Amino acid sequence: MVEKKKVLSCIQPTGDIHYGNYFGAVKNWVDLQEKYDCIYGVVDYHAMTAPYNPTKLRANTWELIFNLLAIGVKKENLFIQSLIPEHTELCWIFNCFTSYGQLQRMTQFKDKSNDTGKGEDGFISAGLLDYPVLQAADILVYRADFVPVGKDQEQHLELSRNIAARFNQQVGKDYFVMPETLFTETPKIKSTADPARKMSKSAGEKHYISLFSEDARITKQIKSAVTDAGDTKVGEMSEGVENLFTILKASGKMEAYDSLLADHKAGALKYVDLKETVGAALVAQSTQFKAAKAELMQDKKNIKNQIKYASSEIRKRAQETLREVKDLAGLINVKAGQ
Repeated sequence: MVEKKKVLSCIQPTGDIHYGNYFGAVKNWVDLQEKYDCIYGVVDYHAMTAPYNPTKLRANTWELIFNLLAIGVKKENLFIQSLIPEHTELCWIFNCFTSYGQLQRMTQFKDKSNDTGKGEDGFISAGLLDYPVLQAADILVYRADFVPVGKDQEQHLELSRNIAARFNQQVGKDYFVMPETLFTETPKIKSTADPARKMSKSAGEKHYISLFSEDARITKQIKSAVTDAGDTKVGEMSEGVENLFTILKASGKMEAYDSLLADHKAGALKYVDLKETVGAALVAQSTQFKAAKAELMQDKKNIKNQIKYASSEIRKRAQETLREVKDLAGLINVKAGQ
C-alpha cells in the first residue's frame, strides 16, 4: 500500500468563516482529505501577534473548530496549536537558523506593522516579526510534503524551505524534506460591496458574507452587490458581475452559470436574475452547514474532548520530529544515554 503524501494547512481563529475563506481555502481542505494524509490546525498562537482579547480568543478558537467540522473537516485531522507545545519549541530552534534581515523583509510584516499589528500606543510585538518562523515550525514539525497556499503566502513557504535547508546544512544531514506548494483551483472571492478588494472581515461587515448567517442576511447582501460602476464598455464584464459569476461557479451551480453567462455574452443578462441565482445557491449551502453545526452543538462537550484527543494523537508526530531535531542539534533529550 502506497503511503499518502502529507498535507498541512492552518487557519487563525477568527471564529467565523466567510465565503471568501470557504471557496478560497477551506472547501479545498475538505476535498484534499480523500487523497492525502491531511493535518489541519487552528493556530491560536498566531492570533496573539496583534492586540487581542483573551476571552474572545478562546471562544473564537472553539467556534472555528465547530464551523470547520460542520463543513466537512474530519475530527481526526484537526488540532489546536496551543495543545501541541512542540510547535513553539521548534520555533525557538528555528529562530537560531533564521536571519533578522529575512524577517524584516517579509511583506506581511511590513504591511501589518504599519497597520493592524500596532496597538493604540504604537506597540508592535516581536511575535509579529517572528511569526513566519512559527509558521515554518507548524509545517516542518509534521514533515509535510505539501502546503496549500495562495500567492500571498509563497514568501512564507520559501522561508520555511530556507530554514529547513540551513538546518540540514548545519547538522550535516538531509533531515527535512523541502515542503512544496500545492496549487489547486481556489477562486479569489471579492467583496460584494467593493469588488476591487477581497472579501475580508477586517474591512467591515458589509465586505464579507458568513457561511452561518441568517438566510435573509445572505440574500440581502447579494441583492445589494455592486455590479456595474458605470464605466464598463458594452460586452465587457465588470468586476462586480465577474465576482458574482465566480461565486456561482464556486458553488457548483454549473448549469445556471453556463446559462447566465450565455445571456451575458448575448447582451441579455438581467442582473436581478444573476443575483437571485447566486443568493439561492449560497443560502442552500448555508442551510446545510447550519444544520450540521446545530447537530454538533448538541454534543458540544464530547466534541471538544474529541478535538483534544485528536490534538494529542497528532502531537505524537510532532514529538517524534522534535526528539530527532534535538538529537541532531546537539541538545539534551529526556531519554537514556544522554
